[in-house]
Amino acid sequence: MGAGKGTIVDYLVQEKGFVHFSVRGFITEEINRQGLPVNRDSMVTVANKLRADHSPSYIIDQLYEQALLTGKNCIIESIRTPGEVHSLREKENFLLFAVDADPVLRYDRIVMRNSETDRISFKTFIENEEREMQSNDPAKQNIGKCIELADYMLYNNSNVAGLYAQLEKILTLLNI
Repeated sequence: MGAGKGTIVDYLVQEKGFVHFSVRGFITEEINRQGLPVNRDSMVTVANKLRADHSPSYIIDQLYEQALLTGKNCIIESIRTPGEVHSLREKENFLLFAVDADPVLRYDRIVMRNSETDRISFKTFIENEEREMQSNDPAKQNIGKCIELADYMLYNNSNVAGLYAQLEKILTLLNI
């Protein structure tokens, strides 16, 4: 939360012509279908239920199929379970980027963006993070393991220009 995923997505879409697919958007559509409030608890509950009912990679698999139809470079934002990573690794041309930053800085960022799911205290922010960082249940979020599985790690503790510079260095290596 607040590490810079959206900033990276914006750069790839605007500067490199990528097509964006959002796990958050996919889950929000399901939350709305179910008539639930759009908040972080609903996001986690609905996502975990979809994964438990279908497969640990269900959400990502749905978005990957949509991405494949575009025939373009795509970014799927918010990989949250190792099952999603493993499913995508079986497909062609997949790379996982992780981004992190100091927790206080990330909290300050979410307070500034003020989205529906971000109106929380610092204590709740840390509790949410702890809940989402590790799990032995394949249907639940395990962001810590996903970070371990990443091909590239970016650290966003300074400013947007610094994050872009890290990303551009990687993209240059990949000839993108």
